[in-house]
Amino acid sequence: MFKKNIKLFISTLFLVSLLCSPFFVFSANGAGTALNKLQNVGTQSGYSEADETTLATTLGIIVSAVLSLLGIVFIILIIYGGILWMTAGGKEESIKKATTIIRNSIIGLVITISAYAIWRLIERFFIDQM
Repeated sequence: MFKKNIKLFISTLFLVSLLCSPFFVFSANGAGTALNKLQNVGTQSGYSEADETTLATTLGIIVSAVLSLLGIVFIILIIYGGILWMTAGGKEESIKKATTIIRNSIIGLVITISAYAIWRLIERFFIDQM
């Protein structure tokens, strides 16, 4: 067990040092000269400067779209459960299936709305202030 922990520690230390090595390479040439050279190559190659769209903004758009689509799916499931219940014709198993679909849809809708509210709170307080 002790040898396993030592191996894990050494491999983690090696990976961290490997991932941090570009920082030391760029800082060895002075105050960002290597980064300036890379930027000059990019502009001379015809690439434009990066715009305001960051990873956090892109993820925010994706999360909002997915949560909106989930809300639509749950509304469709509620409508489907209501149609099943209305067309059950007094059959207990059909009514039970319809009420289960409606109950699970309402639970899913509450979870989706809660996730959307939490996401908007995170986006407003943490991402918009960057």
